[in-house]
This record gives sequence, structure tokens and C-alpha cells, in this order.
Amino acid sequence: MIRRSSALTEYLLAPNPGPMSLEGTNTYLLSAPDSAGVVVVDPGPLDEDHLRALASAGDVELILITHRHHDHTEGAGRLHQLTGAPVRAADPVHCHGGGAVLLADELITAAGVRIRVLGTPGHTADSVSFFLPDDGPAGSVLTGDTILGRGTTVLDHPDGTLRDYLASLDLLESLGSATVLPAHGPAPAAADIRTAVRAYRNHRLERLEQVRTALAGLGRDASAAEVAAVVYYDVDPSVRRAAELSVAAQLDYLRS
Repeated sequence: MIRRSSALTEYLLAPNPGPMSLEGTNTYLLSAPDSAGVVVVDPGPLDEDHLRALASAGDVELILITHRHHDHTEGAGRLHQLTGAPVRAADPVHCHGGGAVLLADELITAAGVRIRVLGTPGHTADSVSFFLPDDGPAGSVLTGDTILGRGTTVLDHPDGTLRDYLASLDLLESLGSATVLPAHGPAPAAADIRTAVRAYRNHRLERLEQVRTALAGLGRDASAAEVAAVVYYDVDPSVRRAAELSVAAQLDYLRS
């Protein structure tokens, strides 16, 4: 079922629930009220029913990708086949049909919607967010996995780094009270991105202090797995590997 998430956006939840994807990937459909066109953001998995529902939602003009992970990109090539719409991403590997590589601070207009591309690496090196300045009084921002609807995101080290992630949070905070439209979890997630950013930053800094404390007991050369066993002792085994990746990013930040 396609649900309304803001004045200019709707979303269709992909059938790919899991420990990392939560209820599934939120595939967004962007369109101005007077436009028959549609922009699809993050087609999600290679699920034919899901992709055909997206293809029939309107005249798909453009397909955008927030980052390289398969739960966002796997269906992109097939959706291009179904619609003929080009696929654009920051990583050229995920561009199809002549779609150009996304550039930070680029302004795109499609389906009657203005979309500003924000470079927000940290979760992955190619992560971008999409700011819609005309979507409501303060606009909205599609945050991909940089900010989720619930929980916290993984820093996919070594591709994702804590230094990049903290800088990306600063950039998102500068958007003021834009509505948060995440790729996983409830949509919208928050009516003011500043609130979400501050919670995420505080959580990261608290975890960083816990890593410092763990290193003091384990020794400075402790591995990410050893530190994660202390800092994330209570996490479910299904997300332990993700915890180790985030710890690796935190260790790299501290050691550099």
C-alpha cells in the first residue's frame, strides 16, 4: 500500500524486513500535485510485485539512490527496464540508462519537485540525502540510512567513517526544522531534523566514550571484536557484526 508521508512524497514499504532493514526499505515517490510525473527514491529489493507497483504509480521520470547497499539498489536496474527512467547515484556502479553521477549540492528538478543533493557520507562513503525545500513550511529531507526512523545507523567501516558521519550530521542540522523521511522505520520520523541530529550525535559521542573506557581496560591495541564484546555486550547476535563495524569506525577515529 502506498502511503502519504508529506505534501510532496508518498512511500511504499518494500517486502524485505530484517534486523538491519527493520520493517523494510521505504521506497519514496516524489511528485508535485499538478504533475503526472514521479521520482522514485531507493527502489529497494529485486521484488517484481514491489517494482511493478512503483512503475504503475505514475510516469516515472527519474530514479535516485541514497547509497550502495543492496536493500536500496537491487531493484534499480529492473525498475529502469520497466519504466525507461534513468537511475542516478553517487556511485557510478549504480547508475543505469545514461543516468549521471549525483553531485553534492546539485539541484535537480523532476516531476515538478526541486531536489537538492546533499553529500552525507559516514554510513557509507557514497551516502547522499535529498532535501526538498518546497515540501511543507520547512521542507523535508530524505536521509537514506544516515538517520533512521528508529534505532541508530551502522558505520560501514572502512567505507564509512565516524569523522565523515559527524560532519554529515552537522550539515543535516543546518537544514533547520525540515521533516525527516528515513529509508527505514516510521515515515516521517521527526518533524524537526535538528532534534533527530542532536539525539544521533549524543548517542555517537556516548558510544565513543564507552569505547575509550573499554580500551583503557583492554589495552589500546584491542580489536574491534574485543571492544564490541564490551560496549555492545547486550546486542542481539544478528546485529553483532554491524556493531563491530561501528566500533571499527570509532577505533579508527580515536587512533587517527
